[in-house]
Amino acid sequence: MTAVAMEHNDPTSNRSLRLQTLIRLRWLAVGGQSIAVIITTLWLQFPLPLLLCLVLIATLALVNTYLTLRFPPTHRLRPPAAFALLGLDLAQLTGLLFITGGLANPFAPLLCVPVIISSASQPKPHSIVLAGLAVIGVTALAFSPFPLPWYPGTLLLMPRVLTAGIWFAIVSMTAFAAFYTYRVSLEASELSEALTATELVLQREKHLSQLDGLAAAAAHELGTPLATISVVAKEMERELGDDPRFGEDVHLLRSQSERCRDILKRLTTLSSESEEHMRLLPLSSLVEEVMAPHREFGIHINLVEKGDKASEPVGNRNAGILYGLGNLLENAVDYAKKQVTVTVEHTAEYVKVTIADDGDGFAPDILMRIGEPYVTRRQKDDSAGGLGLGLFIAKTLLERSGARLRFENGGADRPGAKVSVEWPRALMDTKLAK
Repeated sequence: MTAVAMEHNDPTSNRSLRLQTLIRLRWLAVGGQSIAVIITTLWLQFPLPLLLCLVLIATLALVNTYLTLRFPPTHRLRPPAAFALLGLDLAQLTGLLFITGGLANPFAPLLCVPVIISSASQPKPHSIVLAGLAVIGVTALAFSPFPLPWYPGTLLLMPRVLTAGIWFAIVSMTAFAAFYTYRVSLEASELSEALTATELVLQREKHLSQLDGLAAAAAHELGTPLATISVVAKEMERELGDDPRFGEDVHLLRSQSERCRDILKRLTTLSSESEEHMRLLPLSSLVEEVMAPHREFGIHINLVEKGDKASEPVGNRNAGILYGLGNLLENAVDYAKKQVTVTVEHTAEYVKVTIADDGDGFAPDILMRIGEPYVTRRQKDDSAGGLGLGLFIAKTLLERSGARLRFENGGADRPGAKVSVEWPRALMDTKLAK
């Protein structure tokens, strides 16, 4: 059984920003800017270039109104369009701050908001360019000739050192917030894709496990029309059996219809007799089913059983466990030099399966990250092979079954990689589960 392969690119490059989300954020900005201007002018009575402020706020409102009327709520923006709109937001906010005190304005840190939105939803190049524009805007604010609106007759001047400190704080905050948002979004996207692949694999394994039931249903449904064909064939044989032109064909038709009935009968009998056997698996049978597909690859698979076989747990057939153990064993066979050892241990408290190979083991940096999507190598000098999405799927499926996994390297006497999978006995034994 092979691991699922998936091309790994920047997940955010395939994501699109919903226009309705951006419109709502812009209306929030319009409302916030309007309230700030009204409070500053009417309540605090600070001198303010009111007309220019209203023009800038109205520009943002008009663009928002046009977008609302022009596009449906479900419209999604392509990266260039999203970049243009976020760039417009950045320019509008920069202009508003520029005429109201520049970096002395307490709302100057809001310049990082468009960059953060871009980092969470847009391709990396677009976000980097937008961040560069934000830095240019912050730098322009540092040289704004417009004073901060303050009490009449009082001029509030910012020391150059303080202005430089605010510039550095806003730039560093923008860079940190953008990088953090990008990483969180990237990891969430990777995890979402990997979990989707996990569900598809589990669905496929369950589908394969249910094929015996489908075969029985097909045999039942085909039984009636085939019986009709058989009756008609008998009547034709009685009437035309001695006919030199059609007798041989009629004999063939009846014999083949009888053969089809025998095949369907065996399918139905097999399903009814082996349904319980297929549903329940002793631990030894489960391990043997996992090992069977990997015996023909030139690597010796040694099975070590600890515990009394008469008291081994018997559990429900679990497609997730079969796939997960099969993937771990496949990785061990891929990286082993001569031998893989599968150790099965069961007690009254737990069930444990350990898979160890005699390869080079896990690289220290990889060992700390095993189980993450797209970790793709064991050793740094190993350019082929994969420990990425397939291993993540296997780990996720086994953990869903209640198992705890441990990845480690062997000692100096027994080099190689070792993976231990352990369940509470009650989860692997149907008698205890009841």
